[in-house]
Order: sequence, then C-alpha cells, then structure tokens
Amino acid sequence: MMQKEDEIDLKVLLFNYLQYWPLILAFMFAGLVSAFLFNRYATNIFKVESSILVEDDKPSLGTDLFESAGFGLQGKNNIENEIGILKSFSLAEETISELNLNVQYYNEGFITTNQIYDKLPIIVSVDWKQPQWVGGMFKIEVLDENTFELQIENDEFNIYNPSDPYYKSKLEDPSLKKSVYSFGEKIEEENLSIKINSIFANPGEKFQFKLTDTPTLALKYKEELSVAPINKQASILNLNLETPVRRLGEDYINKLMEMYLKRELDEKNRASESTIRFIENQLLGISDSLETSENKLQQYRSENNVFNLSQEGSVIFERLQELDKQRGETEVSLKYYQTLNSYLENNQGGDLVAPSIIGVTDPLLNSLVEALAELQAEQIRLKSNFSDQAPSVRENATRIANTKKQLQENVNLALNNTRNVLADLNNRIRMIQADINALPKTERDLIGIQRKFTINENIYVYLLEKKAEAEITKASNMPKNTILDFAKAGQIPVAPKRSLNLLIGLILGLIVPIGFITIKDFLNTKIEDPKELENQIKVPLIGMVGRNNSDDALPVLNNPRSSVTESFRSLRADMTYLSQQKENLTILFTSSISSEGKTFVSINMASVYALMGKKTILIGLDLRKPKIAEDFGLMNDKGMSTCLSSDTPWQSVIKSSGHPDFDVILSGPIPPNPAELLLQEKFTNIVNEIKEAYDVIIFDCPPVGLVSETKELFGLADISFFVFRQGYSMKGNTQILNNLVEKGGVSKIYGILNDVHIDKGYGYGYGYGYGYGYGNNSYGYHEEVTPLPWWKRALRRKN
Repeated sequence: MMQKEDEIDLKVLLFNYLQYWPLILAFMFAGLVSAFLFNRYATNIFKVESSILVEDDKPSLGTDLFESAGFGLQGKNNIENEIGILKSFSLAEETISELNLNVQYYNEGFITTNQIYDKLPIIVSVDWKQPQWVGGMFKIEVLDENTFELQIENDEFNIYNPSDPYYKSKLEDPSLKKSVYSFGEKIEEENLSIKINSIFANPGEKFQFKLTDTPTLALKYKEELSVAPINKQASILNLNLETPVRRLGEDYINKLMEMYLKRELDEKNRASESTIRFIENQLLGISDSLETSENKLQQYRSENNVFNLSQEGSVIFERLQELDKQRGETEVSLKYYQTLNSYLENNQGGDLVAPSIIGVTDPLLNSLVEALAELQAEQIRLKSNFSDQAPSVRENATRIANTKKQLQENVNLALNNTRNVLADLNNRIRMIQADINALPKTERDLIGIQRKFTINENIYVYLLEKKAEAEITKASNMPKNTILDFAKAGQIPVAPKRSLNLLIGLILGLIVPIGFITIKDFLNTKIEDPKELENQIKVPLIGMVGRNNSDDALPVLNNPRSSVTESFRSLRADMTYLSQQKENLTILFTSSISSEGKTFVSINMASVYALMGKKTILIGLDLRKPKIAEDFGLMNDKGMSTCLSSDTPWQSVIKSSGHPDFDVILSGPIPPNPAELLLQEKFTNIVNEIKEAYDVIIFDCPPVGLVSETKELFGLADISFFVFRQGYSMKGNTQILNNLVEKGGVSKIYGILNDVHIDKGYGYGYGYGYGYGYGNNSYGYHEEVTPLPWWKRALRRKN
C-alpha cells in the first residue's frame, strides 16, 4: 500500500509538469537556438602544443664521493624547476619583447570582432620609451589611400609609464584632438605617441587595434601557458596554449622555447667566458716579460758573439729548462688555487673557472667546481622566478653551502700540496745552478738570459693553448635540453564545444521552466492538489465538483447531462452511505471565506434532489451577503430575516425555483443584527417545522471563517459540508475545518473541492465522484457546454 502511495505521488508530480508542456518545449527550443547562435558567433579557440626533452646530467667523475656524503646534488635537474622556468614571468617578458606583440589588430565584423595576425593591412608604430595609452580600443576607418579616421571605441584606458612599468594609472575621459589623420603622420596626445602606416588598406575598410604593454602581455601569456610532464616517469614536458589565432600561438611557443634554450646556453657560456678572461689577464702580464727577455737575449748574443752553448752547457740548460717549465705550470696552478680560495673565503659572486682548463687534473676538484657552478647557475634561474623563501631556492642554497664547504677543504689541501711541489722544484733548480757556476762567465750569463726567455715563452704558449681550448669549449657548448616537437596548432577548435553547448542549452531549457514551476508550486499558497487537500484535513474529502464553463448558475436543472450535473449526482449517491435510514435530510454548506462556491454547490445540490422527486427546500442563511436571489432571478424582498425579525410565518416567504419539487427561502433584507437573529430559539422552531414539511433541507450558510453564527448552525444539520475552491482557497484555511472537528466538536462534517480545473494527475477526482468518464474525457456520455473565452471567464463572478 505504501508503494502505491509513492507511485501516485510520482504520477502527480509528472502530471504537474506535463500540463506545462508547451512552455517546457518552448524553453527547450529557445535553449537550443541560443546554443546554436553562441556556437555560430563565438570565437574559435585552438590548442597549440609542443614538447621539450629535459636531459639529466651525466654524473661527473668523483661526484658520487661527496653525493653519498649527504651533500645532495641529485636534485639539480628537478622537472618542477624547469616547469617553473618555462612558466616564469621573465621568460614570457623576453619572448614578448622578441616577437613585438604589443599591438593587437582586429577585423570589425557584423556581430563579433576577430583578431588578425598575418597580412596586416596597417602597422601601428609605438614609442614605448615614453608613456602610452594601453588597454582601450581604437577604431580606424580608411578614407582613401592617404588618410584615415581615428576614433576611440573603448575608453577603458590606463597610462603605461616605462619608468614604472608594473604600475599603471587610469586615464580619465580620453579624447583625441582631431579625428582625421594621414598615414605616416605622428599622432601625439598627452601620454600618447603612435604612428599608423598603411600596407594594403583599402578605402572604406574598418579595423580596430589596441596597445598592450609588455608586462601585461607577459602576465597574460604566463597564465595561459600550460606546462606539464607527459607522465610521472618521463622527463618530457608538454607545452600547450589555447588561442584564437593559431599562427600567433605557434610563434609564441616556438620563440618561448628558443629563449628558454638560449638562456640555458648563456649560462653555460658564462663559465667559458670567465675562463677566457682569466687566461687573458695572465697573458697580459707574461707577454711583456716575454718581449723583454727576448730583446735581452738578442742583444746579449749580438754584443758577445755567442749564439750556442757548449755541450756541457746545453745539457745543464735542458735540465734547468724542464724544471723551469714544471715550476711555471705549478705557479699557474698555485695562482688558480689562491684565486679559488679567495673566491670561497670572501663568498664572491660571478662565475668559476674550471680547473681542467688550467691543467689541474684532480677529478674530485673538477667535479666539485663543476657542481658548484651548476648549482649557482640554477640558483640564478630559481631566483628569477621564485622568492628567496621558496622551498626550492632554500634547498638549492643549502646544496651550494655544502658544496662550498667540501670544495674549500679540497682547495686547502691542493694549496699545501702545490706549495710543497713548488718548494721541491726550487731546491732542484738551486742544485743545478751550482753546476752553472762552474761554466765560463759568458756562457753563464747566456744561460740565465735564455732561461728567462724560455720560461716566459713556455708559459705564454701554455696559456695560449688553454685559451684556445676554452674558446673551442665555448663554441661547442649546446643546451642540454632539446626541442622534440615545435609548436603545432590543432585543426579542430577546442572551444566552443558545439555538441556540449547544444546539450547544455537543451538541459537549461528543460531545467529553467521546471525550476520555475517547482518554485511557483512551492510558493503557491492556494489549494490545487486534491490529494494534498485530503492529507491536510482531518475529515474525508467526499467529492469534487468540476468547473462550470457556462454563465448558468443552475447547470443541474438547465443542463442535466453535463459532467458538472453528474458530479452532483455522484455526491447525492454518497449521501446514502453518509445518512443511512434517514428519510428526511438536512444538509449544511459553508466555507472558510466568500467566493469559494458554497452557494453554487448548495443550489445545485438542492436541484439534484429535486430532480429525483424529493421535496426540497433551499434556505439562504447568509444574512450579510445574500446571493441566491440573483441566481434564480428573484427579488430578495422577503425571506428568513423577515420571519426572524417579525411575526411573518415562514410559509409566506417561500418562493418557487421554477421546479415543482424545489422551493427557496431567501435570506431576505439584510438586518442590522444577523448573528442574533439566527441564534434565536425561534429559528430552531422554524427549522423543525420545515423538516416536517420537506424531505431535504439545504442550508446555505455564511463562511464559518468570517462569521460566528455558522458554528451554532451545525447542530441543526444532519450532514455538513465544508467547501474549498481549487486555485482560490488558501492552504491555511484547512486549519479552520480541522479546528471545527478537534476543538468545536462538530461531527459528520466532510470536505468538498469545488471548481476543479487543474489536472494534478488524478483525473479530477480519482475515486471522489468526478473521475473516469465524467471529466474532460467524457467519451460522449455527457453534453458539455463550450467553454467561454478566457476574458469572459475572468470577468465572470464565481460563487
């Protein structure tokens, strides 16, 4: 049984929405049309994609010695850092500057404007060294080959100042001194200086353009660019950008990747340039000494006619020459170690010179210097994108400090070893000098001069070799990261999503009216649903009366085959079960407020009894607002108020309804004290006399929710009916009926729903006497009155 109730509720809900099917279909159609128009005129957005391979550095010899010691060099090729660099504001700014994208051009369409990038009809030159108007839109109309008209299309301008590029001020009321200019003419206003040149603009054509400063563009592209690895294990980064102009997107991403690799290459070249500068500084000092020693050697040989050494002198010189060469190289190494030590102790900036370039072959030292150089370069890149307190910057700073500490220890050890080697070489040279002293003076002097020349020459040649090696290294430097795929735009736009938009339009077209109907029903305070009414009242809902579509207030008498008449017959049949074994029947009709149809129901209920031959009388007890007289076309000159306020017998105020078994006692002239009249014992006596004379008595009482005397009348009736009107009676009025039962002690009272015309899925009564076969789908059993036009029904006064 409970399951059946739930099914009925779903049916009611469905019928409630289906009665508005034209509105729902109209909204769904409007949603589809709106989505179609949006797809038709929306700007197509294309996705531009490319990819970069981020190479991991091969570990240098000896790196594992200090890496395992916890100095943490393994994180220097973090993919997240590379993503941060590619999405950095500074890299976007460099890219925008290279592409010169600060002026955007648009074709003016009928509904929308489209950005143009290739084959520009005009070129706008901007002097970005001075303040400019940015953000707003200019409109240009070509008048002829030499002139054009310039207007302000959108006045949302800001002032860009190159001295403070990241902060702009709003331009109030922008205006131009004149509107017509010549191509190539300089257009100057306060904080504006541009020049417009024609490429192939034709007379009558219209274009729009706007100026955008580099920081604003860089921030826009930085936010729009998406960079992500293709999967968690790969070191391949996928770059994509969504843009309405495919060629612009391709150019931007390609230039961005180019600037990214150039920045990496510049960092690598910086180390080679530092090495070259170090060697050049050494060459400056040694070249002067070489030239001086060479001049002295030539002068001594010419003055003393000595050109070659003796055999003994040659042997001694060769030994001395070899030791001097070793000492020279050792001194260069010592100077490098001292320079490196000073760099570390003073915490200097700048680039390091690789030890291998100077001839130092210590693998650990080489790997440490190389690691420190890369960590410092990484720190520069990180600081250009993140603050000093960022985790990646702080982590990299810790690695630099650990590497410097390890390198400092290694340099101190190398300094001590180099000094010991140099001291040993000096001792050996001094020992050979004792042999030189045994030679003749002329040969001794020649050896000394030639020795100095040879030392300087060897060092000079050695430095030249190292400089050449450094230059070759610089020339052979390549970025470790490589471009896998250059930017390519898709052929199919990613937005608008046409199928999805049509579906959304259809769904919104369905949701909006359903939501409106739901809210309307939720906020509706009128009784519409018979099932809801039945659940709210504490008494049975005994029947329903359909809407009377004619002006005739007596459909039972005048149109006995109508569906409304049949609803009263059904209600009369129910009386048999409500008042068993009662030959005489007194029925009372009331409501909560006026205009709910109690008089209409009373008249036609009396009529249906009269049709079956019952002697019936209708008594109008609404002494304040009588209506029965006008429905029967009678004069309300006498009635119940006449009997109660005078000695007039009730028999004398009876009027005929026009039917032989149907009499009427009108309410009569409106008295000053209607409540007191009805509460007299005289009224009770009259009613008792009438019961003896008639089979059926119908009381048309005033609304119990507005007057008090009706409560006293319930005791005179065998059956009482509380009339509600669909779409008119307030839901809160059900409490009046409930109070009559619970607090007033009224028994044998039932509910009737009048003027049923809103189908809630119960077929107008589903078991309440106005249902299958008797409603709108009458299947030819009844003669229905053609409904009046809506404006007549609106003017017709319902009782």
